Amino acid sequence: MATLGFLVMFFGLLAAGMPIFLVLGTCAAVLFYVSGQPMVGVAQNMIDQLNSTTLMALPLFVMAAAFMRRGGVAQALVDLSTAWLGGIKGSLGLVAVVSCALFAAICGSSVATALAMGTILLPAMLERGYPRGFALGVLGASGTIGVVIPPSLALILYGIVTEQSVPRLFLAGILPGLLQAGAFFVWVLWYARWKGFPAETPMPFRQRLYVTWRALPAMAVPFVVMVGIYGGFMTITESAALAAVTALMVSLGVYRGFPVRRTLEVVAEALRSAGVIMLIIATALVFGHWMTGSGVPGQLVDFVAHRGFATWEFLLTINVLLLIIGCFLEVVATLLLVMPILAPVLLPLGVDPVHFGIIFTHNMEVGLVHPPVGLNLYVLSTISDAPIGEVIWGILPFLILLLIVLGIITYVPELTLWLPRVVYGS
Repeated sequence: MATLGFLVMFFGLLAAGMPIFLVLGTCAAVLFYVSGQPMVGVAQNMIDQLNSTTLMALPLFVMAAAFMRRGGVAQALVDLSTAWLGGIKGSLGLVAVVSCALFAAICGSSVATALAMGTILLPAMLERGYPRGFALGVLGASGTIGVVIPPSLALILYGIVTEQSVPRLFLAGILPGLLQAGAFFVWVLWYARWKGFPAETPMPFRQRLYVTWRALPAMAVPFVVMVGIYGGFMTITESAALAAVTALMVSLGVYRGFPVRRTLEVVAEALRSAGVIMLIIATALVFGHWMTGSGVPGQLVDFVAHRGFATWEFLLTINVLLLIIGCFLEVVATLLLVMPILAPVLLPLGVDPVHFGIIFTHNMEVGLVHPPVGLNLYVLSTISDAPIGEVIWGILPFLILLLIVLGIITYVPELTLWLPRVVYGS
């Protein structure tokens, strides 16, 4: 009965339109009160949970993404992709996939990727005669690559909640991210030939080299992050800080996407975005702390053990559950709400937590383009003035591809675990 009452309260507050951080905070406060714990424990627990050096990396990566989105980095990556994909039917569609993958590898945010690439490529694709639904679909779906390709903000949060190595999670996301980008690339290539989409004029080789040279500074950010972390020179937080500084220097000194006097404005924009995320994290971590102490995860472990679920059955059930939850909650809220319950169940069932991290984040990718709450849908609907139904229809083929990739990631764990094992050993 208590569980039913909690669910009614949780979904009732969501349905009333209350922000997710207030929903989680209110639920946590009520649970603390009902269980007889002092309410001051809510505030103290929130402070304790936020006192994490790894968590500090998140707002710094958000700031790096803001600098790059406003600083001309996205345009440089689009130019690079166009230079080497010109002459192929549907060039701009392929450019969208490759540019989104490159930008996602730099900023780690799906919504920022969809917004930056959509602003640049959508008008160009419409001008060249691409159907608006197809253009919105490829941009929205390709933007989701940012959830799993490092440096992924979702993987940082997953590592914090489940106490897993973030560098291992970053490595684990590379091959699944490339598989997703490859699936999109092949689909766009086939669809463009079928529909007879135009090909962009190929550039002379000398001009291609110039465009490539000009795009190299844009790749400095992922280079700094990867070399810093895997070279053992920096922690995740230190690499995030250096990434933000590098992004600012590249934006101001190379691409000059905004004048120096606008720097504080961009910083304020990034801090607003990071503040929203941190509020959700603060309340969700308190909720997760109560959930862990309540014994619910232990009861779930016992339930699963006595039901005799095979590993593949458990993973199938969780995938369905996450896909349903992703219809209503956004990435951060889902991760922080569900993982404190699921994390203790993984090892008893023989599921590697790193492998499950990629399964989980890929589910969150699907949620970003799945109605009714898919954030990428609303971002693209806003910048294009297209009805949300048109965006959903355009993204449907890519949603099917995402589900196929999810099945491969779930049941071929070596795709996820091979690279971390090569670098770190078993």
